[in-house]
Parts: sequence; C-alpha cells; structure tokens
Amino acid sequence: MRVDFYQLSQSTPEAVVPLLARATLQAGERLLVVAEDEELRSALSDALWAAYPDAFLANGDGGSEAASRQPVLLSGDCEAENAAQFILFADGKWRDEAKSFARTLLVFGEDRLEDTRGVWRMLDEVEGAERHFWKQEGGKWREGP
Repeated sequence: MRVDFYQLSQSTPEAVVPLLARATLQAGERLLVVAEDEELRSALSDALWAAYPDAFLANGDGGSEAASRQPVLLSGDCEAENAAQFILFADGKWRDEAKSFARTLLVFGEDRLEDTRGVWRMLDEVEGAERHFWKQEGGKWREGP
C-alpha cells in the first residue's frame, strides 16, 4: 500500500485533483475520489470536465447507473463501483478503507495538518505501508521530508 500526502499551500482541491486524476489515468488506472461534501464533489466534477483544453477527464457519481464505467468516480464513500485501485481523499479526511486500495492520495490543507500528522504516524504501524509527502514550491510539486 502506498500513500501519497499532498499538502495544499498554493492551490485548491479543484486545481489539484484534475492533475492527479490525469496522472492516474495515464498510468492505466481508475480513480475513486472521495469527499463527504456534495458541493465539493460537484465542483471537482466541473473541474475534471474543464481541466484541459485539449481533453477532458470523464467522471461520474457513485451510485449512478454508469458508475461502473467511469474512469474517475466521485463519491461520498469508499465503495469503488468502478473497480478503482487508486483512491483520492479530496476533503483531507483519512478513511481506514484506504488500506484495501493499492494507492491512496490524501489532499489536505492547513486546516487538516494535525489530523494528517496523526495519519502519518498511524501508518508507521501498518506493515508494507509506503509513505510519500508532496508539497508545492513555486507552483510545482516536489517530494519533501
């Protein structure tokens, strides 16, 4: 299990999720994007559709008729109806269901910093957990300590 932590300092989830979704799809994987807030999920869907002028990132809602066909599925829970092995927590909240996915992307802001530190420490106890921390520097993502 790999967990990538993305600390937002210069961007919003609506700006970062399309970048991570595109990289996931380019790697040949499907993605489950989880956020409790329906308004955030709607904003993320709009951002995915409009992210790139030359292409769009097709997505749909969990629980919909077409959920199983979606390369990017947006949901309020961790059920991967699209058979995704990658899960992205867009609201910065960890869910233990992440342990059943091959890769977890946790996008968080300053308001979730203490909770995220707790997740980092908790993963010390998870056998095989590989952690990576990413931060924004000058508009680019760099892996950091």
